[in-house]
Amino acid sequence: MDGINKYNEFVALHKPQLESAAIPVHFWPALYRKLCADIFDAGEALQLMLIDYDEVDEEEDDDDNSKPAFALEVAREQGIKANDPTAIYLIDHAWTFRWNTARQQLEHYPQLTDRLCAITGVDLEHEQRIDKVMRRVWRYCHAYTISSEGLTDEQRLPIWYVMDEVGSAVNHSDEPNFRLVPLLYLTNHITYSLLFPIRDSVQGTPVTRDFAEYVAKDAPQRPALLLPWQETDLSGESFLQVEPSADYFTSGHIPESYPHEDETLPTPTPPARCDPLKVYAEYDVLRKHLTASEFELVDSQEEADVLWLTSHYKNFAEFARDTPHKFVNQFPFEYVITIKDLLAIVGRRAAQEHHNAATLETYPAWLPTTYNLSTELKEFVAYFQSRAAKRLDNHWIIKPWNLARGLDTLITNNIKQIVRLPITGPKIAQKYIERPVLFKRKEIDALVKFDVRYVVLLKRVKPLEAYVHRKFFLRFANHAFSLDNFDDYEKHYTVMNYQEDAQLHHIECDDFLSMWQEQYPQHDWAALEDLICEMLHEVLQCASQEPPPCGIAPCAQSRALYAADIMLAWSSREETETQMDMQPKLLEINWTPDCKRACDYYPDFFNDIFKLLFLDEQNDKTFRLLTPKDQNI
Repeated sequence: MDGINKYNEFVALHKPQLESAAIPVHFWPALYRKLCADIFDAGEALQLMLIDYDEVDEEEDDDDNSKPAFALEVAREQGIKANDPTAIYLIDHAWTFRWNTARQQLEHYPQLTDRLCAITGVDLEHEQRIDKVMRRVWRYCHAYTISSEGLTDEQRLPIWYVMDEVGSAVNHSDEPNFRLVPLLYLTNHITYSLLFPIRDSVQGTPVTRDFAEYVAKDAPQRPALLLPWQETDLSGESFLQVEPSADYFTSGHIPESYPHEDETLPTPTPPARCDPLKVYAEYDVLRKHLTASEFELVDSQEEADVLWLTSHYKNFAEFARDTPHKFVNQFPFEYVITIKDLLAIVGRRAAQEHHNAATLETYPAWLPTTYNLSTELKEFVAYFQSRAAKRLDNHWIIKPWNLARGLDTLITNNIKQIVRLPITGPKIAQKYIERPVLFKRKEIDALVKFDVRYVVLLKRVKPLEAYVHRKFFLRFANHAFSLDNFDDYEKHYTVMNYQEDAQLHHIECDDFLSMWQEQYPQHDWAALEDLICEMLHEVLQCASQEPPPCGIAPCAQSRALYAADIMLAWSSREETETQMDMQPKLLEINWTPDCKRACDYYPDFFNDIFKLLFLDEQNDKTFRLLTPKDQNI
């Protein structure tokens, strides 16, 4: 009776997993027994087979090949029946890792590397065996995430795993006879994989699974998803990008209300100068540095004239109706520029054509080529393979939509890796800038990557009125740039604030301009800033030209501060290398950016911003009005 009770407890604890993984009920008792006794009996029914490729195949072999090293087949003389209640097998995991520490693990544990070389078919004696394993592992690895309450973003990062030799030898078939699914055994908090039949198989039959079982056989993205296991040439397919419907812009977002244009009230009138504007601020840096006598900090939203919030505000229609005298530091649907996939869609509105047929460079020139790996995977693979056919650089930076600080972000030219990454959450693939303009850091005697952050102030969208703070901010890499070693964070990234032991290199705006003139005397920063300001005006124009939810909605009470992160890239005129131009590239636009450094450098930073946004005080010395191309001041 005690055994029955324990089995029932097991089922109660694991039923959500068992049902979501669609594990047939008739396997559950045997699974319970094998988990309790730690029984790995796949070898009694199945056998590993080393695949022997001929010499021609070996010559064609490369690090990105989709050929398996091993196969698994049914060894039992009587075969395996799908209705056999004991035919479910525990598969152990050989390696569990997070991608940002994978190389260090392989370097520190040679025996682990030996085992993975055997699983992935890498020569044990090869001097670059770790590099080869890290490129081939995408055929073999799978992922899960932990999403318990109270975890940090770092703790929620994907956990990847490679199954043992048995699990890794299960190859792909569009008509599989087995399934292989993960299970977290909650009694000891160990993750296993479970292998079980879905069709009867006679002795000698290969054991196969469908690696894209969740995608319909005729789905257009299926060949792209199967690239790690099944070579497919999609370079003849279209890689053009079409703006999605309005439904896409609202999917996954909390609904927002907004005042329609015929309901929009006049802009609130600033109070007389003798009557301070009352400010409710959730941002401590602002509370510390908003010191001008024209403003008074209050602790209640009800008595405030200005709400400066760090949480997303959604009820703009009610705000306009119920409190027409108040301001808020957000615009309805501003997320069309602050979320990475939507920013790319908005930016493409500035293009007259999608791409240059000869160079495959996409437009507008200031927007790095960006594909949504959830909705444009087939198009991305077609574009990637088209670039490969022209021998163009194919390094991409893969970013999640919903994380900052470089979390879950990586750089690669491995298409097999890229198509696997969306299983850990929605991602974009953005063309990595392979020829960035570099900055000479004399103290380390190195040319490093850098990016520029401009503070953007949006007062209204119809007509568009926006400014940039003339003092911009700079971030630098710590290691000399080269197009290799992409897991060297301090070489390829510039955000060092959140990296332990990383040096944070500060240069103030005016000092940078002096150094810039010395390093690039033929490239006037004022001319570059004209291009940057044209670009920022253009993206805001694109963001407000469509009605919500596809664009930012007008709201007389809205004001906003954003941070635009920009990198400079080398581009050539008329496709020659004789004359090189610098092209600003818009990487992202950040909502509620950290302004502590700005306040440290410029004590009146928030005083000046609040006077511009809420008291209509013009200040050309501090702010530059964004204007269309050819109208720069």
